[in-house]
Amino acid sequence: MNDQVELVAQAIYEAEHGVCLWEGEPARHKERFREYARNAIELLDEDIGVLLLALQEANAGARLRRSKGSVRRDPN
Repeated sequence: MNDQVELVAQAIYEAEHGVCLWEGEPARHKERFREYARNAIELLDEDIGVLLLALQEANAGARLRRSKGSVRRDPN
């Protein structure tokens, strides 16, 4: 359940701020978004599975794009 809360909290944070700076946020700010996430999960009940799948796929895609962007290409 904690992984679900963290994933949803990060998604809410990124939707509000438009950037991925979650790691640098103070713990009290993260906890506020975790509370939003717990509320959303509770309200969605059984529909949360669809949301979590979409968030996991989006997270994987973002990580892939970041890793491709960090690979240096040989100019020759």
